[in-house]
Amino acid sequence: MMNSNQMPREEGIDHSLSFLREGYLYIPNRRKSFSSNVYETRLLGQKAICIGGKEAAEIFYDDEKFLRNGVAPKRVQKTLFGVGGVQSLDNEAHRHRKEMFMSLMTLDKLEELKNITKKQWENAVNKWELTDEVILYEESKEILCRTACEWAGVPLKEEEVKERTIQLGLLFESPTAIGPKHWKGRHARKNLEEWVAGLIEQVREGQLKPKEGSALHTISIHQDLKGELLDIEIAAVEVVNIIRPIVAIAIYINFTALAIHHHPEERRKLKVANNQYAQMFVQEVRRYYPFFPLVAAKVKNEFVWNGYTFEKGTLTLLDLYGTNHDAELWDNAEVFNPERFSNWKGSPFNFIPQGGGDYLLGHRCAGEFVTIEVMKVSLDYLVNKLKYDLPEQDLSYSMVSMPSIPHSKMILTNVERI
Repeated sequence: MMNSNQMPREEGIDHSLSFLREGYLYIPNRRKSFSSNVYETRLLGQKAICIGGKEAAEIFYDDEKFLRNGVAPKRVQKTLFGVGGVQSLDNEAHRHRKEMFMSLMTLDKLEELKNITKKQWENAVNKWELTDEVILYEESKEILCRTACEWAGVPLKEEEVKERTIQLGLLFESPTAIGPKHWKGRHARKNLEEWVAGLIEQVREGQLKPKEGSALHTISIHQDLKGELLDIEIAAVEVVNIIRPIVAIAIYINFTALAIHHHPEERRKLKVANNQYAQMFVQEVRRYYPFFPLVAAKVKNEFVWNGYTFEKGTLTLLDLYGTNHDAELWDNAEVFNPERFSNWKGSPFNFIPQGGGDYLLGHRCAGEFVTIEVMKVSLDYLVNKLKYDLPEQDLSYSMVSMPSIPHSKMILTNVERI
């Protein structure tokens, strides 16, 4: 055992229920009460270390210190991530698979994604103008399901759009749910992977020819480090893991609409501002509102950080939400202020709504570029291309429910083009 200080420790047998009760604030609350960016607790029956802040993120994304393989709880693997996906890989296997994902994020492909997103917004608005009421969260999930499938090269029949939208939504709505909703999420993951596996089989047999360079094409023909095609089940997991995060941007679209409503001065700025201000606004939505609460890894080899020993095999949780709201990193962290990004130099470790570290070599979400571009297209419609009313509704959102969205799911009425 290395010489080290006694780590702050939360007393008690297990604090899983506290995590469920406090949600996004579980780690930030204890970082504040311990006056420490690191503390020990017990979750799901095992010892866990919780960390937060820029330095903690730098350590967490050091592949010499942490492993991801087998860390995510089964309920998360069976819903959000799938089993065997890139999130669970380490070292060279992770880097090799991540290169495949990053090959889908070229400027040309992102431009194609933006154009598809605009088209799907146009189609949706045509329908909304004839509708008395629009529930933005549900409608934006459908917009993004259509967008994601078209961009990924996944054929989607009109009669299955509703079903696939619901299934994809369940993947990120059910991981922390208890009871029927969680089991629906597991069933949805199984159903989606079977559907996509059938498509991959058709691609490999030459019966289906998706656009070269699309996600379905790229993942279907991708070879692992041994030069072998991915198992069809793993390939299906990865295709779903391209589509699912795009649909999850519906959460950010709802918070974008909420921010526009709560900060009317921002609407005025956005109407006259250039694309740079739209980028700043989108980044502040991603920083300010809750999305992922944390990410997990296990200690690879024992090490000491800030005087505290991290023993091999210990579950370690990085506080994403708390780091994005850390008063040591952000001026007036609890104030919504897009202009904080006007002179922001960028850091892969203090702004981590979708994970931190390097895109190519590390575990930062490959789809972050996708999120930003889709959000900017959606912001343009909500500010510059539509007018609508927000009737009286519950616009509050929970810091306990994960993921969190406005309780009313943003009801719009009298939608018209400008």
